[in-house]
Amino acid sequence: MTFPLPRWIAHRGGGSLAPENTLAGIRLAAAMGFMAVEFDVMLSADGTPVLIHDETLERTTTGQGPVSATPDAVLFRLDAGGGEPVPRYADAVALCRQLGLLANVEIKPASGFERETAEAVARLSGELWQGAGVQPLISSFSLEALEIARDLAPQIPRGLLYEQVPADWWSVARRLGAVTMHCAADRLPTEVLAEARAHGIPVLCYTVNTAQDAESLFDRGVSAIFTDRLDLFAPETTPYKGLHLGG
Repeated sequence: MTFPLPRWIAHRGGGSLAPENTLAGIRLAAAMGFMAVEFDVMLSADGTPVLIHDETLERTTTGQGPVSATPDAVLFRLDAGGGEPVPRYADAVALCRQLGLLANVEIKPASGFERETAEAVARLSGELWQGAGVQPLISSFSLEALEIARDLAPQIPRGLLYEQVPADWWSVARRLGAVTMHCAADRLPTEVLAEARAHGIPVLCYTVNTAQDAESLFDRGVSAIFTDRLDLFAPETTPYKGLHLGG
């Protein structure tokens, strides 16, 4: 499989310019020229995969309490910012396919729901992205989630996601069949970057919000960055470079 990996990925949909993890954010990123968006997927109480980052509703919606304890009938009536509803994952996929966007789908299970979330997202991803010209990239801090994604939707590329990259990351990447490695921008040792380059694994860094930091990371050999500053890194105002992953 082959898909484009742009250098700039809009973090949580529209970054800081739109309500996070909403369809409005995804539309904004596309309108500004971004070719890739990242968003988080968690399960509602009814087992519906939805776009939201926190395990609780308070920070990003008008609701209260755990996402995993909130039924769809309540969840989809909430305001996720600017009148935007909490989106179903299925609706985000449809929009990304319509706009031709690469989606980095982060499986973000609530505590105790790792297996259920991974199974639901992996199975649905296999169905919803079937025949898409641009396949998504599934990532997760949960290695269990990536194992399940590998087993249930092996055709969809996977990316390791770390804050601090462990010494055994490459053996984990081989076991999981990962094609990318994602980590915190300020926690990327030179030796890890060299090892990734030697194995042909693109490194993606989050969350990069200054031109100086982005330039430094690209100079070091980082392949792509996640950013909240869509206004700063809009591709139409920045030299575009991309690479293709093969597998």
